[in-house]
Amino acid sequence: MKLWDKGLPTDQKIDIFTVGNDRQLDLVIAKYDIKATLAHAKMLHTIDLLSEDDISKIETELNNLAKEIEEGTFIIENQFEDVHSKIEFELTKRIGDAGKKIHTARSRNDQVLVAMHLYLKDELTQIKSQVKELSRNLLITAEQYKDILLPGYTHLQIAMPSSFGLWFSSYAESFVDDLYFVNAALKVVDQNPLGSAAGYGSSFPIDREFTTKELGFETLKYNVVAAQMSRGKSEKSTAFAMSSVAGTLSKLAMDVCLYMSQNFDFMSIPSEFTTGSSIMPHKKNPDVFELIRGKCNKIQALPYELTLLINNLPSGYHRDLQLLKEGVVPAIQDLKASLEMAIYALQSVTVNKHILEDNKYDYLFSVDTLNTLVMKGMSFRDAYVKIGMDIENSNYKPEKHTKHSHIGSINNLCLDKIREKLDNI
Repeated sequence: MKLWDKGLPTDQKIDIFTVGNDRQLDLVIAKYDIKATLAHAKMLHTIDLLSEDDISKIETELNNLAKEIEEGTFIIENQFEDVHSKIEFELTKRIGDAGKKIHTARSRNDQVLVAMHLYLKDELTQIKSQVKELSRNLLITAEQYKDILLPGYTHLQIAMPSSFGLWFSSYAESFVDDLYFVNAALKVVDQNPLGSAAGYGSSFPIDREFTTKELGFETLKYNVVAAQMSRGKSEKSTAFAMSSVAGTLSKLAMDVCLYMSQNFDFMSIPSEFTTGSSIMPHKKNPDVFELIRGKCNKIQALPYELTLLINNLPSGYHRDLQLLKEGVVPAIQDLKASLEMAIYALQSVTVNKHILEDNKYDYLFSVDTLNTLVMKGMSFRDAYVKIGMDIENSNYKPEKHTKHSHIGSINNLCLDKIREKLDNI
């Protein structure tokens, strides 16, 4: 008796090992398999491989299955390897021989491919919409608090004057960069792989342009081997896009956690977005933003994980690719949840309007004071030495009313230009 032996026959052990948690993950892509199956069936009908009666029955029952999926009553029992075999079984059980014809001219490989392409396209579109909503909210808040100054830090040391307008809008514009990556990933997944079958096409006269239009893809993946090789590349492209968004969101969450602490006291969020302590009654912990930070840091590891999974695989299908869903699907849900929480929490943020009344922030204006001397004719180096000596001798008097007029500075935020960038992406 081996320690790992649970009394199961070898064939059952292999089934459990090879299927893994695919059935649970396949529920996420079930509606996309239905959509692709219907498009494929319609195409088979146009080339006379399905009769009028066949396609009518298939369409009716696929729509019924789609409704069951939407209502949450569709399940994949243990006797089925995946969603694709379950759907074909249900069709055959409900409509007989017409259901047996549905797999004509396709393979489970391109079924998974097209379902994942549709799924990733949908999810990236939703993520893009959420990022844009969050960015627009940040721009609104930046406008609201544009005149309230905020200490800027370098090396976590007091540096130069910033503002809430500058801080909020900095993240809005940074998310624009992330959306470029999202658009790139969308470009990759918005190609129809259906018709590649097991990776080498079909001897049936299938119409791949028909299914491309029917499924709403921008174009198709023409070469069938290239279509097969998009398995992994699509997920990895999506992972890089999510990682970029997650990196910005994690940094934003870290700033919020820092700024909410009593030592900084720059801002606060409503109590319902904080948690207390089991023994310290005064605590209001930013758990929401700490979890956003943690989840987003995990997401930033995803591209590397997928790289290791698909690295050095030769062309053609390999079972390793099944494991891609285990990383991608939960990461997508975590990112969407993190974006949703950030949108809700930051809508009701309250800022401290009196931060700079604390004397320790007087040194924020040393550069402005220095620049005033330069504008009056003193050389930069002499002015630098003078201000440095004044600070050392406690003679420094801050120049707090200077204006930063150049593009992108605290008094010229260019919010309309950032909004234009956001609207055009």
